[in-house]
Amino acid sequence: MSAAPDVAEACAAPLTDGQILSVGGQRLNVRVSARRTRLALTVERDGTVTLHAPHDCTTERAKDFVHRHRRWMEGKLALRERLRPVHPTRRLVDGEIFRYLGRAYRLQVRDVPGESVRLVCGRLQLDAGAATDPRRGRREITGWYRRVGREWALRRLQPWAARLDVAAPRVEVRDLGLRWGSYTPGGEEPGLMALNWAVFQLPAHLVDYVIAHELAHITVSGHGREYWRVLRRALPECEERRNDLDELGRRVWLGEVEAQPCG
Repeated sequence: MSAAPDVAEACAAPLTDGQILSVGGQRLNVRVSARRTRLALTVERDGTVTLHAPHDCTTERAKDFVHRHRRWMEGKLALRERLRPVHPTRRLVDGEIFRYLGRAYRLQVRDVPGESVRLVCGRLQLDAGAATDPRRGRREITGWYRRVGREWALRRLQPWAARLDVAAPRVEVRDLGLRWGSYTPGGEEPGLMALNWAVFQLPAHLVDYVIAHELAHITVSGHGREYWRVLRRALPECEERRNDLDELGRRVWLGEVEAQPCG
C-alpha cells in the first residue's frame, strides 16, 4: 500500500516535452506546447504515435484521452500498415529515372562543367565523377533537389500565405526523414517552415498541399477540427490531396543509392 501515494503523484504530474508515455501497450511520443489548449493524437508516416498536449496536462488526463480515442488510433495504425512505404533504391547510371514535380527525367552521366547536377533538355545530368561514388552522388542529387525545390517553394509561398491570411515564414529545404514538412514558430520573428527535399519529386499540386498544410499551423497547432477547418477554407480538396500524398508518397525515393559493383 505504500506505493499508492507515488502512483497518485505520478498521475498528477504534468507531462514533459519529449517524454515517452505508454498506454495499454502503445508507446506515444509526447509533444508539449504552450500554444495548445486541447489534446490531440497524430499517427506519423513511420507508424509512431505522437500525443500533442498543453503545457499543464497531467499524465492521468492524457491516459484517459488516449483510452477514449483508442479505436481511432488503432484504425489509423491499421491504415498506415496498409500504406507501408516501398521506397525504391536508385542506381547512378545512364537511363535511371528521377522525378521532379511529378515528371520523370532520365539520368545522363557525363562530364558536367561547373555544377555537378543540372536539368538540361529533359535529362538530369550528373557529373561522371560523382556517379562513381554513391555517397557523393547521393549528396549531389539531394543537394540539387534542395536548391531547385527551395526556389520553387519560395515562388509558391506568398500566394498560399495570402489564401491562409498569414505572414510568410522563412523557408528551408532539408532532409526530414519520413516527414514531408514542419513548422516552427519564431516568436517575434517570422517562423520557419522546413520542407523535405524528397517532396519535390511529387506532382506540383501535392507539394502545394504540403506548403498549405504547414502554413495552416501558423494559425492552429496540431490536427484537430479547427485546424482542418482553416486548411479546408483555403484548400477545399485538402482531404483528397492528403490521400494522394499518402499513396504516392510511399513510393518516393528517399536517397538510397545502389553501390556500384566492383570491377
